[in-house]
This record gives sequence, C-alpha cells and structure tokens, in this order.
Amino acid sequence: MDIFQKCRDFTEARDAQRRGLYPFFIPIEESRGGRVVMKGKELIMIGSNNYLGLSWDRRVMEASINAIKKFGTSCSGSRFANGTLALHEDLEVKLARFTGKKSALCFTTGYQTNLGAISALVGRNEHILTDRYNHASIMDGIFLASGMKGSVKIHRYFHNDPENLESVISRLPIDEPKIIVTDGVFSMEGDIVKLPELRKIADRYNAALYIDEAHAIGVIGDTGRGCEEYYNNICSDLVMCTFSKSFGSLGGFIAGDEEIIDYIKHFARPLIFSASMPPATIASVTKALEIIETEPEHVKRLQQIAGKMINGFKSLGFNIGVAETPIIPLIIGHNEKTFLFWKALFENGVYANPVISPAVPPDRSLIRTSFMAIHTDEELDKVLEISGREARKLGII
Repeated sequence: MDIFQKCRDFTEARDAQRRGLYPFFIPIEESRGGRVVMKGKELIMIGSNNYLGLSWDRRVMEASINAIKKFGTSCSGSRFANGTLALHEDLEVKLARFTGKKSALCFTTGYQTNLGAISALVGRNEHILTDRYNHASIMDGIFLASGMKGSVKIHRYFHNDPENLESVISRLPIDEPKIIVTDGVFSMEGDIVKLPELRKIADRYNAALYIDEAHAIGVIGDTGRGCEEYYNNICSDLVMCTFSKSFGSLGGFIAGDEEIIDYIKHFARPLIFSASMPPATIASVTKALEIIETEPEHVKRLQQIAGKMINGFKSLGFNIGVAETPIIPLIIGHNEKTFLFWKALFENGVYANPVISPAVPPDRSLIRTSFMAIHTDEELDKVLEISGREARKLGII
C-alpha cells in the first residue's frame, strides 16, 4: 500500500456532497454585517465568532487601510528578525493594560498562541492538567511539548468539574511543577469556567493557572474583559486570547508577568519560526481594542442578545445544554439529523455550523449557533421562527 491509499479510501466527504448534505468549505461571496451571501443566496449569519461585529466597523477597516499605506502588506519576517513593528509593541502595551497584566506578546494566530506558549512553558516531568473540553489548540500545544521534550505528564479532568480536578491534582507530588489550563468560555458548550474554584485549587496545590479567553473577552464581564472581570477580578497567572473573535481580525496574544512572557518570547517555536502579524491586522486589532474599551454598549447589546436567544431556544424545546453566552448549541445527538437540520436552515435563509463526532462525542452532535452584537431583533426573531418550524418537521423538538 502506498502512502496515499488512505486518501483514496476517504470517501465520506464526496458521499455527503453527492447527497447535498456537505456543509463545509462553502465560500462567502459577500458579507453584509449580520448577513452573508453564499451560493447566490442571502442568509442570516449565526455561525460567526465576530461577536461584536467589529470586522464590519468602518473605523476598524480604515485603520487597516492606513497601516498598509504606511507599512505595506507584510513584515515578511519573524518577530525575532525583521518582523517586529512599533505597531506590535504599542498593541502589546495596550493589551497588558487591558488585561491587568504586566506584559503581553502577540502571535500570528490564536492557534499558534496556545501552541507556542504551552509548548514553551511545560517541560520534562512537569504536569499539565487540562479540561476534557478544551480547544484543540490547547491539546496540540500539550502534544507539541510532549513530542519535543518527552515525559510531559498530561492529566485530563471532567469538563468544568473542580471536584474532579482536585481529585486528580491532589494525587500529584506537591513539589513537582504543574499548570492548570482551561478555556474561559467553552467554544462548543457556551458555558463559563468556574474560575474561583480553579484559582483556589491552583493555590492549594502550588499550580499555575492558564486561561484561554478566546470566546470570553468582548463577550462576558461588565466591560468585556472576560472571565476575570466576570468573577470580580479573580486573577489567573496567564491570559490568552485570539483576535479572530471579538476583535474582528486575526492573531492572538498571551499576557502575564514580564519574566514569563519574556521566556515564552524566546522559546515558543511558533513565534520564532512564523512570519509576524501583518500591519493591517495589528492596526485593526488596536482600533477594535479602543472601541471595546470606550464603547461598552456593544458588549451590553451582545449580552442582551445572548439572553434573548437562550430563552427563545429553550422555550421552543431545544436542548441547549449548559449554554450561558452567545454560543448556544442546539444539541441533536444524531449525525444524519444534524446535517438534515443544517440543510433545512440553509435553504430557509439561516447559516449555522453543524458539529459532529469526532469534534464532539458521538451522541452529542449539534448545530452551533453564535450571535453578534450587530444582529437586529427582526433577524433574531426570524432565526427562532425558522429554527422552530424546521426542527419540528425533523422531530428534533
């Protein structure tokens, strides 16, 4: 058998395409804020992580254009070499202030941020404790650390379950280095980490605490500062976030004490060996950060929408699990029916994301809905009406 035989044997995607049930890689032909055009059809977009709608904000777009005029389209180099601009360092100072940390460091993508920071920090015979529902980038950071250094001790605890975490960590030697890593808002479930309990456990067992705020900053907390603000400024040791969600751009950052960030800067391979964020991206994030800080009404509107849609889907009879944010899963538990429901929504003018195993357990396939502050009440009411009608036809509710 040659190395490509497995590629020829993979037919599931082509089979789904032939049946008209393939929901992936559909190009967006035009973006219209809360709506998009796909296959020549306008749809209400409830599958985006652009939570505050800032990728569509004119000020953010103008900042990108102005940066291109001054710096061109690319740095064409690593942060280590010619890839650091004054724009990078200005943004990092502002992010450190925003998160209440001493220092911050930007990566080219959010995925690379977790990959680089975690693989740099965790070494041989050190322990990492990870929530079973953590994002794939966290797990890949752990696997990279283990592959590079060997003998990294990995412990997975039950989802958002501090008691199980304590049961696991209490069996580890108190004097061996350890770090707890968790999402802040979980990207499929839409629930919020129990940060106060995790902070107490970290302190009790001499562990560091690392929180991925990709789906929390701009989403929860009175001013959108994420889980730490949501829980009245309970602090983690390291805060990570992407720019591809609330910031409406691309990239990511890690923030913490200056010595820790400096160490990551010199040992994170995805930072050292990747070209840096381009000027337009840095400028758009900087402008988005300014808007988040000075215009809290966007966060308030998003939180209002989250409450409306959680109550709306519940009242229709959907199983939304433990959702408490603008990420609301419609849990179906059957792959075929999930694809059929996705298709029905699409044909009726609504785009959402189907998620099936292995991305979720086999009995937990779902439609992942996520909402933006720029959605109108009319659009939201239409989503609820279409979702309820089509789900009843399929026996989902």
